[in-house]
Amino acid sequence: MRVHAYAAPAAAEPLAPTIVERRDVGPGDVLIEVRYAGICHSDIHTVNGDWGPQPYPLVPGHEIVGIVAEVGAAVTRHRVGDRVGVGCMVNSCGRCTNCRRGDEQYCLDGMVPTYGGVDRDGTITQGGYSTHVVVDAGFVLSVPEGLDLAAAAPLLCAGITTYSPLRRRGAGPGKKVAVVGLGGLGHLAVKIAHAMGAEVTVLSQSLKKQEDGLRLGAAHYHATGDPDTFERLAGRFDLIVNTVSARIDVDAYLGLLAVDGTLVNVGAPAEPLSLNVFSLIGARRSYAGSMIGGIAETQEMLDFCAAHGIGADIELISADRINEAYERVLASDVRYRFVIDTATLG
Repeated sequence: MRVHAYAAPAAAEPLAPTIVERRDVGPGDVLIEVRYAGICHSDIHTVNGDWGPQPYPLVPGHEIVGIVAEVGAAVTRHRVGDRVGVGCMVNSCGRCTNCRRGDEQYCLDGMVPTYGGVDRDGTITQGGYSTHVVVDAGFVLSVPEGLDLAAAAPLLCAGITTYSPLRRRGAGPGKKVAVVGLGGLGHLAVKIAHAMGAEVTVLSQSLKKQEDGLRLGAAHYHATGDPDTFERLAGRFDLIVNTVSARIDVDAYLGLLAVDGTLVNVGAPAEPLSLNVFSLIGARRSYAGSMIGGIAETQEMLDFCAAHGIGADIELISADRINEAYERVLASDVRYRFVIDTATLG
């Protein structure tokens, strides 16, 4: 079927209206009428070619929520009319060790990204800045009734990206957790860590978002632009989640960890980061990375967010404002996630 979408025609060129062809609904597929699609910083990196060549024209978008419009004959989990979501991947081999244990994002054959990848049928995947998508049913999530659909869209990337390391690293009562950056990922990290029971601190370049950080659930807020901050907070935290997609002084942030503390990087800067190994061995610290989550963990995250009333703080926009939104994301001028009303695509 032919559907309306917005696509990047080439690297670093403005997105424009287009028509894309969606495959027929197969026995194991779900056709989703997309209602909302979040704008992730990763979309901008990808369409600009920051992470390598892309198969243009390219439709971005991996924070997708909508309503099931059709299901294949073999689909039993989802029904027409269900509220559903799709995140950063739409397929994997399903057979390797990582897939079998629920870590499809680390598929040894390579998971299939929601856009810019080659699906198992050989077609190039096109993302959620579109009125409809067809997705393998195994990669379609249920969106609980307690979540506002528009506010739920960013959970499919920003939400799981922060939930996974917080859960796996034991954020909870008695733990001191710092979140670096209060943006699209960071504001959800604060909400989720607070809901888990951790004592949350925001580390941001300045204090301009301090009121927001405290409102979202942080107990403390410090400016990293203040040279005294790193001395005052030395050895303070059990876990630091770095959400910024820019270079940071890794050694300085490692110095904020207590013995056995961990710094987890979920932001994805285009430039390499480096560290001095003595920042690790001096206090048995760890430096880790994390990339989204598997399908089961993503569903767990959605259910957790519904139970705790957590959605993204969003600014809803029409499709003709996507390029403006990209500029504002790069200028850190959004609180805290742009979401496209896909009804404006047609």
